[in-house]
Amino acid sequence: MASSVFSKVDEYGFERPEDFDYETYEDFMSQYLVVLAKRAKKWHELIGEGKSLKRSLTVKRYVRKGIPGEHRGMVWMTVSGADIMREELGHDWYQRLLSGPKDQEIIDTVKMDLPRTYPDNIFFNAADDHQIRLCNILVAYAHDNKEVGYCQGLNYIAGLLLLVTKDDETTFWLLKVLVERVLPKYYTRTMDGVITDIAVLEELVRAKVPDVYRHVRNVGLPWAVITTKWFICLFAEVLPIETVLRVWDCLFYEGSKIIFRVCITLIKRNREQLLQCSDFSSLAECFKEITHDSLVMQCHDFMQSIFKTPGSLPASSISRLRTKLAQHKLDQQPR
Repeated sequence: MASSVFSKVDEYGFERPEDFDYETYEDFMSQYLVVLAKRAKKWHELIGEGKSLKRSLTVKRYVRKGIPGEHRGMVWMTVSGADIMREELGHDWYQRLLSGPKDQEIIDTVKMDLPRTYPDNIFFNAADDHQIRLCNILVAYAHDNKEVGYCQGLNYIAGLLLLVTKDDETTFWLLKVLVERVLPKYYTRTMDGVITDIAVLEELVRAKVPDVYRHVRNVGLPWAVITTKWFICLFAEVLPIETVLRVWDCLFYEGSKIIFRVCITLIKRNREQLLQCSDFSSLAECFKEITHDSLVMQCHDFMQSIFKTPGSLPASSISRLRTKLAQHKLDQQPR
């Protein structure tokens, strides 16, 4: 659409696809910009003039309605507890990691993945320094957490954090709190946390969308094929960028149950299309397409729907399912 007022590159540096629907996007943005202006005013009143931000029902409500881009780094640090981590370890912790001894094998592994990180983003091309900064963050974290080291998928998380916060140290601390508190054992070499949570999602679908559960089972499509990227990349490169960031707003405040809310909303909303797929490949393709359905671009409406469509989803239920499924996996192992 040559007359579009929107650039072919979004505000985070991602090139829009050739088939990008500018007309629909303009309709959405004309309404969403009004929402953003209202939210920005509310957030300014909440955190303006040096007020300290603490977790509360008001802040939780504000987070669910979206954090303005310029405040995301600070709010994510506060509501996730990453700022407390930084206080405990010291504000110079990141710099100390960077200046300390390094494992060359880790550096080489990270550097191998850098060109694959958001190749369609203008900030991550070879001419920009984002790749160098991302390399520093990932290498520092690998030396900070030797159990995790460097795991594929972390480049996408840290890369997007860097694009949003525009600050290397903030990105390091947010990566640390995600890996160690919000997403336990997701990024270990065996990916136990991801494997368990995919099994948890399967159980939740069985309870909340039983016909889709039966259909996926009958077709023989493993849930890991469908959803591993959803969990590992936290919907980065899966959902539209502003929708991803709205999901992350809630993820930093409310924890990993938000991932399940998004998954179940996508599945419930597209139940009919999924049930119409009669074979493995068409069903797998349909699961890719549902991440581009009409609502996901409307990030404000989509976020409202994730708190309604799945129904009740307490963290305690997810915790019980994790324990049960992890135990079942242990019981299945040969003695």
